[in-house]
Amino acid sequence: MEKNRALDAFAALSQQTRLDVFRLLIKTGEAGMSAGDISDALGVRQNTMSANLAILSRAGLIRSAREGRSIRYFADMDGLRGLLGFLMEDCCGGNPALCQPVINQLACAC
Repeated sequence: MEKNRALDAFAALSQQTRLDVFRLLIKTGEAGMSAGDISDALGVRQNTMSANLAILSRAGLIRSAREGRSIRYFADMDGLRGLLGFLMEDCCGGNPALCQPVINQLACAC
């Protein structure tokens, strides 16, 4: 991931509602959630939620799929991996064994 893309992702996550949305979508996994369900779960108005979802999408942190008249949102795990990879790119001064505990904690089967 390039630096400007990482900055976009960090900027998107630096707002409380967007961070809550992203964490919620990570938690829901492959099932994802509709925009209305996300709004209800977090107690946020739908028009406000739409703006926040658009920012997260542009930052490459979430993706969407149309289902009839609604849209289902998912955490973009490739975007998350890219961001984490950017952070750990030069980790541990060239000694990857020092980074292994962090990598093990981040690893998931998703």
